[in-house]
Parts: sequence; C-alpha cells; structure tokens
Amino acid sequence: MTTAIGDPQRRTLVIRSSPHIVSGASVDTIMFHVVVALLPISAFAIYAFGLTALTTLGAAIVACVVAEALLNRVAGNSGTLGDWSAVVTGLLYGLTLPPGLPLWMVAVGGFLAIGVGKFLFGGLGYNPFNPALVGRAMLQAAFPVAMTTWLPALTAGRFARLPSSALALPFCEPTYDVLTGPTPLSAWKFDHVAEAASDLALGYVSGSTGETCAVLILLGGVYLALRRMMSWRIPVAILATVALLSAVLHAIEPARYASAPFMLLSGGLMLGAVFMATDMVSSPMTHPGAIVYGVVIGALVVVIRTWGGMPEGVMYAILLGNALTPLIDQQIRPRTYGHAHRQRKAGGA
Repeated sequence: MTTAIGDPQRRTLVIRSSPHIVSGASVDTIMFHVVVALLPISAFAIYAFGLTALTTLGAAIVACVVAEALLNRVAGNSGTLGDWSAVVTGLLYGLTLPPGLPLWMVAVGGFLAIGVGKFLFGGLGYNPFNPALVGRAMLQAAFPVAMTTWLPALTAGRFARLPSSALALPFCEPTYDVLTGPTPLSAWKFDHVAEAASDLALGYVSGSTGETCAVLILLGGVYLALRRMMSWRIPVAILATVALLSAVLHAIEPARYASAPFMLLSGGLMLGAVFMATDMVSSPMTHPGAIVYGVVIGALVVVIRTWGGMPEGVMYAILLGNALTPLIDQQIRPRTYGHAHRQRKAGGA
C-alpha cells in the first residue's frame, strides 16, 4: 500500500507492508479497559477488608509504577508508563495478596514483578510468564507464613485503622490484631468443612484481596470479552475442566472430594482464569491452542488442590501453563490458506 503524505506540492511516498487494516485496540487502550474491569473487584475488596485492602492495592500499584520508571531510565528505554501496563500488573498483583500483608513486603514483590517478571525478559511483549504471578510466587517462597495468614472479611472497624501487621518493620515478624482464620479451601482440605456457595459467590469469606466476589470477576471478564480484549476460550476451558473433573471426583466419593460449585467459586480460580491466564503475551496465539492451554491449567488446578500439599494451586497451574505456551504454539499452528488443498491435489496427481 502506498500513501502520499505531507505538503501537496512536495508529497512523500510511504510504502507500507500488510496488514493495511489497523485496529483501534492499542496496548494502552486494552490496558485501560482491563483497569476499568478490575475497578469493581477492587472496590468490593476495599469494602470487604477496609483500609488494609486500600493500602495493599495502593502500595502494589505504586511499587510497580516506580519500578517501571526506574528500570526504563536505567535501560535507556522510552517511557512506557502511559500504556497502563504497570498499573495493570500492580493492580492484579495486589489483588492476589492477603490483606494485612506488611506493606514493605508488598513493595518488594511489586519490584520483583516488574524487574524479574517483565524487564528481565525484555519488557512488555516478551515476558513468558504473567508478571503479577511472578511477583506473588517469589513472595510466597520468601515469606510463606505471612503469605498464608488470612484476615476475616467484614470485620468491625476495618475503615477506622490499619492492622498492625501491615505496618510491621522490614524483616520483623508481623503481629495480628484480630484472630486470623483459614480460607474456604484450607478449611475443606484439612477439616472437610465446606463454605456455602452463596457466600463464596458474593465474597463474604477470608482469602486474598481480590479472590472474594466471584460475580464481579465474571462480570469483568464478560466486559472484556464483549470488547474483544480477552480470549473467552481460555477462562471457559479452565472453568469447564475444573467443573467436569470436580463433578466426577465428587460423584465417586463426596466426603473426600469437593463439589464443582465449591471448586469453581473458592480461592483464586475466578481471578486467575479471567484476568491472569488470559495475558496476551504468555498465552497461546491460536484458538485451539487457547483451549488446550485452558484444559491443562484447569486439570493442574484440580490435581494440586486435591492431591497437593497446599490447598490452592491456581498460581502454579497458570505459571506452568505459561511455560507450556511456546510448545503449544509450536504444535498447534494455523493452516496456511490453500496449503492442504495443494497437498491433496499433488497427491491425487
């Protein structure tokens, strides 16, 4: 395609290669709409956990944005703060953290998410793993006790003050003002006590900051899917696989295996399936590949939750799925137009 630009008297001929149809969905547009989809989830998290959720999300976003700015300056890159990618990473990372986590740990994880999960591999568009999950995984390995201590939701006075654990000094053991409790997944795995599905769907349970209200997470996913800014096949494949395998296991031995609604609504499955696994860079490019990728993640979630040593497995399942993405893209490639027809014609001749 050729285009004449500039002054009519002295036009410059610009030759461009295909494709010639340009979509209006730029990186900053997509990232902005992801933030919009996450705002109701973040608002409910603040309602459920109060000031500690607000400060956790704020510290996570600030840490990721500052890390992005500093690493851009060190690397001599042009500024990428305007594309909203650092804000999305910080918001998703903050939603995966337990409320009441010391803020200095939140900041450390934010720097690791951007530095290790993103810039170490070349920046936006080159990261093989979801940066938010990389930051959380490194915090999980470094501070396992703090990362598995959960504050209850809807406590009295949650808007009046911060818990002392959030203000703990670096490398000091945090103390908790209120009695902490298990998440629904922990209660089921170790005590076989199942939380009501209605409470799980509405988010009135203990857990990470953003894994509370499954309804709002699904609505955010529908919003992005309708705007064609998310591959709906990935979350559908993940959730369908978890539902099917859980239903089969529960039918075999109900006292030992959790029901499908419980598995779908508890923990970080909804947030991970809708907003983490669908990362455009670290997920497969083809539609069949996206389905295979989702099935693998869903199966890993059920395996880790059911037979693993930890009650939750969404984070590790998605990271393992990210690692398999290059193999899936290599094995499942789109057919070149007319290629199979020419092979059949040659074979017939």
